[in-house]
Amino acid sequence: MTKNNITPCTVNVASETGRLRAVLLHRPGVEIERMTPLNAAHALYSDILNKPIVDKEYHYFSGVLEKWTQVYYVEDILEQLLDDNELRRHLVEESCDMDNCDDNLADELLQLDSAELARILIEGYEDPEWNCVSEERYLLKPLYNLFFTRDASSTVYNRVLINSMSFEVRERETLIYEAIFKHFFKVDTLNAMTWDRDARTEGGDVHIAAPDLLCIGQGIRTNTKGIKYLAQTFAKERDHFNILVQELPQKPDSFIHLDMVFTFLGKHQCMAFEPMLRKTGLFAGKDTTLISIDGGKTTYTKYPNIIKGLEHLGWDIEPVIGGGSDPWNQLREQWHSGANFFSLGDGKIMGYRRNTHTIDALDKAGFAVLNAEDIVEGRVDMTDYNKFVAAFPGSELPRAGGGARCMTMPILRD
Repeated sequence: MTKNNITPCTVNVASETGRLRAVLLHRPGVEIERMTPLNAAHALYSDILNKPIVDKEYHYFSGVLEKWTQVYYVEDILEQLLDDNELRRHLVEESCDMDNCDDNLADELLQLDSAELARILIEGYEDPEWNCVSEERYLLKPLYNLFFTRDASSTVYNRVLINSMSFEVRERETLIYEAIFKHFFKVDTLNAMTWDRDARTEGGDVHIAAPDLLCIGQGIRTNTKGIKYLAQTFAKERDHFNILVQELPQKPDSFIHLDMVFTFLGKHQCMAFEPMLRKTGLFAGKDTTLISIDGGKTTYTKYPNIIKGLEHLGWDIEPVIGGGSDPWNQLREQWHSGANFFSLGDGKIMGYRRNTHTIDALDKAGFAVLNAEDIVEGRVDMTDYNKFVAAFPGSELPRAGGGARCMTMPILRD
């Protein structure tokens, strides 16, 4: 049910592990059922999903967050924003333009009430003349990936980076996020494409390590021009700033973002994919580069791996190896987002329970393993634990190609 008169909070994220105070989510909707084997690859999926199972898994994922912090939902805010006629017209006309719809559809959509229009902007609008043969059934395309709220926008300190998406199927998501952050949260935004049309950034690659440090993945989704934009932006504003860049393989799809191989678990621990640290396999020859900005001067220094780069900057950080010690299990669990953890606070994380070897490694590293079902149903209180992993079920959700960090866009942290 839509929540009326939602009140915005302050927007500020200066670390990956500060106590989470507010987060933006999107419940996977009918849009994920609007894929077939014919269009799944275009939608950036390797398979089609079973929505009833997705709903159950997402219930426990979002339920953990609702027990911990303030949760905003994209669809609820969008509905509220669509009561503004000027913004409504902008979103409809831009959406129709991006999907090459004719003016008649825009006029039709503008007559809908806000709840129905919000639904259609997310779920898509079916072509009434669809011939049951064409692969494309929708005039306004469904936003299949919207529940990965991390990717199209990223809170970067007290602003939001509206990301320049690498694939056309995801470009329209940015219209919704730009409206949400400019008009609901009323926060300043950044966008690499305003600097260079070919610059690309995505949120899974952007890690807010500290007030003076970003860790960024460079690969198929975030390119060198996108990173250069961020470096130049902060070089103009700050005397001292660092960007630690990890080059990623171009394929397979399980390596699309840095958070598929590396996430912060706390001030002194991280989750890492061992071949990335050892620079073996697909990571052989992949550079780790520190971009240091000091008094207007920019220098570039290569390091053996991301841990060594962090150590140079004064970080005392210990990696927990995703998948445990067996290289076979490391590969299997990385494929299903085994390194993709989301921090609720220092040493307080959540991730998929299916990655049993990774969960065992966390257990050995001192994390109490809590079942999401017990948390949501009130049998376990997360505040009773100094260090924990809230493990939630994931058989369908991981098949969409992302994990807990992908599905969360933090808005406010301590």
